[in-house]
Amino acid sequence: MSEKDKKNLPDVDVGTAEEMDEVMRKYDRESATRIWEGRPKLLVRIVMSIFSVYCIWLTLRCNWDMAIRLTSFLGLIIIMGYLTYPARKDHVTPNAMPWYDIVLMLLGAGSFFYYCVNYTKLAKVITSAAKINPWSDGAIDGAWFYIILGIVGVLCLAELCRRCVGIPILCVAGVLLVYTFASGQNLARVVYTLFYGTSGVMATPVQVCAKFIAVFIIFGAFLERTGISNFFIDLANSLAGSTSGGPAKVAVISSALCGMVSGSSVGNTVTTGSVTIPMMKRTGYQGEFAGAVEAAASTGGQIMPPIMGAAAFLMAEYMDTTYANVAVKAILPALLYFTGIFMAVHLEARRLNLKGVPKDQLPKFGILIRSIYLLLPLVILVWMVSTGIRTLQFSASIAIVLAVLVSLPHMFADSRSQHSEGFAVHFAKDTASMVVNSLEAGGRSCITVAVACAVAGIVSGCITVTGLASKLINGVINISNMIPIPALSLFIALFLTMLCCIVLGMGVPTTANYCIMASTCAPILIQLGIGKIPAHFFVFYFGIVADITPPVALAAYAGSAIAKSDPMKTGINATKLAIAAFIVPYIFAYSPAMLFVNNPSPFQVVQIVISALLGIFGVAAALNGFLYRPIPMPLRIALTIGGLCMMIPGNVTDIVGLAAVVAIVMYQRTLARKTA
Repeated sequence: MSEKDKKNLPDVDVGTAEEMDEVMRKYDRESATRIWEGRPKLLVRIVMSIFSVYCIWLTLRCNWDMAIRLTSFLGLIIIMGYLTYPARKDHVTPNAMPWYDIVLMLLGAGSFFYYCVNYTKLAKVITSAAKINPWSDGAIDGAWFYIILGIVGVLCLAELCRRCVGIPILCVAGVLLVYTFASGQNLARVVYTLFYGTSGVMATPVQVCAKFIAVFIIFGAFLERTGISNFFIDLANSLAGSTSGGPAKVAVISSALCGMVSGSSVGNTVTTGSVTIPMMKRTGYQGEFAGAVEAAASTGGQIMPPIMGAAAFLMAEYMDTTYANVAVKAILPALLYFTGIFMAVHLEARRLNLKGVPKDQLPKFGILIRSIYLLLPLVILVWMVSTGIRTLQFSASIAIVLAVLVSLPHMFADSRSQHSEGFAVHFAKDTASMVVNSLEAGGRSCITVAVACAVAGIVSGCITVTGLASKLINGVINISNMIPIPALSLFIALFLTMLCCIVLGMGVPTTANYCIMASTCAPILIQLGIGKIPAHFFVFYFGIVADITPPVALAAYAGSAIAKSDPMKTGINATKLAIAAFIVPYIFAYSPAMLFVNNPSPFQVVQIVISALLGIFGVAAALNGFLYRPIPMPLRIALTIGGLCMMIPGNVTDIVGLAAVVAIVMYQRTLARKTA
């Protein structure tokens, strides 16, 4: 956006940078970091940057054994984690790191590095849990040392998780650990599973993180520094800012676009919400509604292809398919989700008779087109991945180089305008600074994701060693079988699984969230006869919406902090706005054609999408209570039933639902005309 355009925008209180930082520190643990200044800051930056370069090399050129790669990766993560995150949020004295943090950092990293350096020896002597069981006749020399080493490594990792990820996932892991010991597993078996084997901290989540996710996070850091987020916000303003209630629609569009490259619903809420929420309030929206719109849209960014909060790579691994296949299948559900929010926003704007921002105060679309080249790295990445001409890692590396290249024209122009002499030197310095800043930010962002994946591996390991998954499956099946009607029985099973996902997903980052759902809840649905792909998408969606579902609705609470509104009301409004996220998973559970499963015909896909859109419209209008005029309660109930009927697969239900929705819409319109 040009300086002229910025001056013409409405004067809104977007909050100071300090206020935004405070919101992030309160609701996003990734932002509650230590303060380094001077040489210590430079040293930390160097460590983060080297780690990012190491990750790129690790995924492109390294041919080490998997265990060596993962233990070195986690050892570095622990060092960076303790250098970044204090024990408490108020422990932020500049250049201060308590002695106990140094001890924890050295012990935790030392445990993984010892395993890394001595892997050849350990691989020969530790072949089973009995080898490190001091009470076993076949125990190796130093069995107690190996047990203590594993315990120290896991505990230091868990403490780092508490600092940067949060308590909820640790509560899940802690309860499962207690259950593991209560089920009769001995200490040696648990340590072997969680630390030395491939079913614990070095399970699939961390393997995928080290192999794919890290390099894509680094790519996202480079992409953000090209100014693409501002481009998305300006583009959304240009497209929808002048329509009825425009700023709220801008929030939906910009959050959907920014969410494609963002991995945090809370971070996305604060970043785009610092601009959109004050503008929504200035337009006339209540604070609870404005904060809810941004929270719901930002949370939806986690289900928006191509990145999907980095969970797409894990989904491909768990579902035994390609990443490109996952991204394609996620398109229609994501569009339905954001369309549902857009409809709700439009209805609220009509109810309040809100206007948009005057067109002369918005960025010009023609001017924005000149910056379309900023999308080049993302477009090339998607093209290379979808065609399969290169590996995911190589494609991401190429995209990183392109992100640097597309940022050069802007930096060149700034250097030339600010420095009449010697601008070439300043341009080189600015370019180098941008590269280092991006590498540092990428390395820092990897910490939380890697730690969350490692702890999710602990959860998965406990479930594996105890056979808990099969017990959960049997429990849900037994409850659902109490209902004699098959269709209703399946619905009860889906509903119970949804509740499990929402509870287990509260306060858990996207990647770890999905890992837990894939280990605990997805097998339930697969056992019930739902295909692997619909089952995994179902649990992923309901794990994600935990960020806007009270009582632990972190994204909604972050939005309420910016909007200065009631947190609980904001969470309830966000849940209502995201009603599509609570309905769409049921649609593809009953009718996988929406996910392009079983090669559906184009007619089937179009029919499902149109009926789902009309159904979402009916439910959104009923929840809003306004359609040309206020809707009486009996009609709101009828509209809800009609909307739900259209979402249930089947021609009969579609016809009944369509008749109900159309009849109520026409009736409301006729009454509105008579009143006018």
